[in-house]
Amino acid sequence: MTSPGHRAVFLSYASEDAGAAARIAEALKSAGIEVWVDRSELRGGDAWDQEIRAQIHDCALFIPIVSANTRSRPEGYFRFEWDLADQRTHRIARDRAFIVPVCPDNTPDSAGDVPDSFKRVQWTRLPQGETPSSFVQRVARLLADAHEDAPATQPLVDPPTPKSEPVRIPSAARWPLWAWVVGALALLGFAYFALRGFAISTRTTASLPASAAQSAIPENSIAVLPFVNMSSDKEQEYFSDGLTEQMIDLLGQLPDLRVTARTSSFYFKDKNETIASIAKQLKVAYVLEGSVRKAGKHLRITAQLIRADSGYHLWSQTYDREDKDIFAVQDDIAKEVVKVLQVKLATRTPAPGSRGTTNTEAYNQYLLAQQYYRHGSQDGNLHAVAAYEKAIALDPHYAAAYAGLSLAKAWVADAAGDANAIQRATLDADKAIALAPDDALGYAARGYIRSNWLWNWSGALSDIEKALSLDPHNSEVQRRYGLVLYDVGRTPEAIAATKQATDLDPLSGRAWINLGFYSMQIKDYAAAEAALARALALEPASEVGLSNLGALQLVRGRADQSLVTYSKINDVAFRLAGVAMAEHSLGHEVESLQALRELAGNHAREAAYQIAQVHAWRGETDEAFQWLKRAYEQKDGGLSGLRGDPLMTALRADPRFNAMLHTLKLPEWSSN
Repeated sequence: MTSPGHRAVFLSYASEDAGAAARIAEALKSAGIEVWVDRSELRGGDAWDQEIRAQIHDCALFIPIVSANTRSRPEGYFRFEWDLADQRTHRIARDRAFIVPVCPDNTPDSAGDVPDSFKRVQWTRLPQGETPSSFVQRVARLLADAHEDAPATQPLVDPPTPKSEPVRIPSAARWPLWAWVVGALALLGFAYFALRGFAISTRTTASLPASAAQSAIPENSIAVLPFVNMSSDKEQEYFSDGLTEQMIDLLGQLPDLRVTARTSSFYFKDKNETIASIAKQLKVAYVLEGSVRKAGKHLRITAQLIRADSGYHLWSQTYDREDKDIFAVQDDIAKEVVKVLQVKLATRTPAPGSRGTTNTEAYNQYLLAQQYYRHGSQDGNLHAVAAYEKAIALDPHYAAAYAGLSLAKAWVADAAGDANAIQRATLDADKAIALAPDDALGYAARGYIRSNWLWNWSGALSDIEKALSLDPHNSEVQRRYGLVLYDVGRTPEAIAATKQATDLDPLSGRAWINLGFYSMQIKDYAAAEAALARALALEPASEVGLSNLGALQLVRGRADQSLVTYSKINDVAFRLAGVAMAEHSLGHEVESLQALRELAGNHAREAAYQIAQVHAWRGETDEAFQWLKRAYEQKDGGLSGLRGDPLMTALRADPRFNAMLHTLKLPEWSSN
């Protein structure tokens, strides 16, 4: 396969515009500009597909010829090229010209059948492909600008901009590489039924020299980057996210393969980072990426597997299907791939078919519910409950939907202070376990509810340990395991478990937040500060992260810093609680009381535990225990962490503290 230099121009056109394309190409070549024009007989074949991807991936400028001929051909091969170029614009700085549309007729630049990226730039009008010197000069100038901005040995991408939270080419005889390739195929097959979109890849790659540090990266390691939603309806993004998650889940079932967790993979969503940079941060040898789009009943799913240290595309494939054939296609591909995997890996492989349902609409509702649930708000949880219930109505045997429903219901009940509703939420988790006793999801959900609201500690530990035995690489379950260990007073074990969660998912803000809080409890303030700094670098607006940092600053006697930190919290109840405590430590009693009164007056139903914290910090012991009693009656989730809470230190010498721990079935506090 040949590849143009990084100063080259890619010329894309419909076959009816071949004459205009030839004239434009000749004019550019006469000016010494390298032009790639596809005149081969490969259009539509696999070799053509690979060649086109490489050319558009590496070219400096993409010149599409837009005309009445392209408008009359909605399925022309040039549209495949357009989609590749459009997708690449997501990885290029907005102020850098890459798309240079040329129009040989009166087609409007607002035409609805061209990608949005074509509409955002100035079109050049060249009747019948005439090429005035001004156009040639413009192209030359754009190429010169691109050359100044990016070295000729690198694709035209922006330098990486890291966000927030915590390898060399193998020989053809090394089977694990091909196992990863076909593993990616299996996942694509699996994901068809989740998709509603037509896709092309978006990520750019950059070469990274092998080094001693890189050689330590496990050869059998891969990250699945978020598939890009290329559908015209941006609300369909939960489909592309769902595809990504299912691929992570399926690859994670292969014991011989190390797969980056969801949180760390999704950290790079919409980021302008090279493949090499992403892989280096995630410590993986391979990256799988792609995109999806739906046009009517037609689906297109595109994916590619990339060797991270070289940027070499090892495999890519585009699948065109009708949405009614999703399941049949998925099963056919998966069965063929499993045959190969059994030979190459000689180990168990993921079973073909969808996870938990064969009903495409039920799965659609499940994906939508997952997206709502991750919003982390009361409104999001309410919408999640509705979508999970729709999924279950469509498929009453959908275990994963029951597991998700149980957690969404519990959080809705927590915000409403409805203890009975929290108890009822466990019935959905029970149902999930009954339907799928070998799936970790149901146990993980029930274990979390038992610990966070029901204070059934032995049951919670049993459930979470069972979930870990079924899915030992699940970082979220590992994090919850640390949470339960902390709640019952096994803080060193909690720290060890949570560190393992950060190893599995190094960009998980929640894991780093927990690690910081546990370190604060044992007074390892330096470790606590480092962990919380990492968490807030990953999730700067995290309410729990900011609240924990404010608490750390309070216990270290830095009330002025604490007040600033608490004031940044968007959640009103958390913010008022923190401000009330910080103002008290600063000697500002009027301000402290004002914040406390507003908190108690407007948020007693959902923030009884936080009100108790404020009274404890202010030394108002009787009031603190009154609010703890109220929190208990409301099944307030905050009570689960009472035993080690540094903000409740003033209560520990009071006999009522151990009495409350006894009520919560927690071990008594001992100063020894």
